[in-house]
Amino acid sequence: MANIVRAASRRDVLTISAATFVGGLMGAARAGAAPKSLTMMHESSFIPPYDAYFKNKLAPAYEKATGIKINYETTSVGSQQTRVTTAAETGNGPDMAQIAFNWAFLFDEKLVDVTDIAQEIGKKGGGWHQASAEACIVNGKWKAIPFGNIGQLMNYRMDWFSEVGFKDFPDTWDGLLEAGTKLKKAGHPFGFELGHGFGDNHGWLYPLLWSFGGREVEPDGKTVVIDSAETARAVDFCRTFFQQTMQEDTLGWTDVSNNKAYLSEQISCTNNAESILFIAKRDFPDIAKVTGQAQNPKGPTGERFHILNPWSHAIFTHTPDHKAAKDFMVWLMDPKQVGGWYEVAVSYYAPFLHMFDDAPLWHAEPRNLPYRDSLSTSHLPGWPAPISRPQSESVAKYVVVDMFAKACAGKSTKDVIADANAQLKQIFRTA
Repeated sequence: MANIVRAASRRDVLTISAATFVGGLMGAARAGAAPKSLTMMHESSFIPPYDAYFKNKLAPAYEKATGIKINYETTSVGSQQTRVTTAAETGNGPDMAQIAFNWAFLFDEKLVDVTDIAQEIGKKGGGWHQASAEACIVNGKWKAIPFGNIGQLMNYRMDWFSEVGFKDFPDTWDGLLEAGTKLKKAGHPFGFELGHGFGDNHGWLYPLLWSFGGREVEPDGKTVVIDSAETARAVDFCRTFFQQTMQEDTLGWTDVSNNKAYLSEQISCTNNAESILFIAKRDFPDIAKVTGQAQNPKGPTGERFHILNPWSHAIFTHTPDHKAAKDFMVWLMDPKQVGGWYEVAVSYYAPFLHMFDDAPLWHAEPRNLPYRDSLSTSHLPGWPAPISRPQSESVAKYVVVDMFAKACAGKSTKDVIADANAQLKQIFRTA
């Protein structure tokens, strides 16, 4: 699509014109009195300065410029989807909300079509990364404005890897298995989440499956193909990887477990967001000095993959003034505003606009560059099938996660794949 293609020249001056913004506000004023306030609901960030920047910098700046107060309402980590669901179903609550994963599809009818401003922002921002369209376009319409991707990549102890002969992070899963086997024997095991968390389990298990050539469903979104030789090889590898490199309690880990284990020096490698390094710099500087970050390894297919964990901003249809909310979104995504918001998060949210591909935020901490580079190989759970309700049900029921976890717990490859196959056929029977 034209609106997600990189602009011809990244050296162009890529700013959102003030005239467009002011004109938008005048149009809203002609349609009726501008609202006194708008509310944005956001999940609390793992990077505290991120929320503080919106409350203390962005909201006051917008009120000063327009007279419209922006209320920034935060929800606890993991509760945002419940709050978004409640607002969508009751038609009450915040005007705008941060959404994730495939929520644009799940709440399609309750979200305003923002194709006009998505195309405007994309055109003036160098184009959108293709991955953002996968999460925000529903039936040809943009239902959210892409913000950034919380990458799930490899965080590891460079010093301990070097001690067992690995100066660089292994480029393949087989290489990582070799390194992990040596590290576990040296008293530095790996720790990858295999429990029912909401991010770090998906962050490595879906990419592992894809890199071996396996997938749940064909691109038609109907044909279940989890029962394959490629899936079997991925499951066999995962079992070996677990047995030879990891702590056994990872079977019950959730998203906070690996962070705690890494920062207490119990493990030498995990799959996580950039937040591990951020927290280490703040609280454990000695660990931060020896922490490296790398993209996920390649599989037998020769390809590497990453999970797409996008944050986007959507407007609810129950919002009284859609135009006023859109005007705020345009203002927010102006580089003069959003650039500072990205920077305080230290690249935790990899920007979806190409104009930020070489931004200073990436050079402030070069170790974070793999999070930027992973955007080109990131997909939503269920890929290569399009987003759908069955896909969401599969994620909610942990079909892929449990397939691998049960194998690691001792169940046969044949049986765990049979279980997953039966579940998926039931889920996709009406697709």
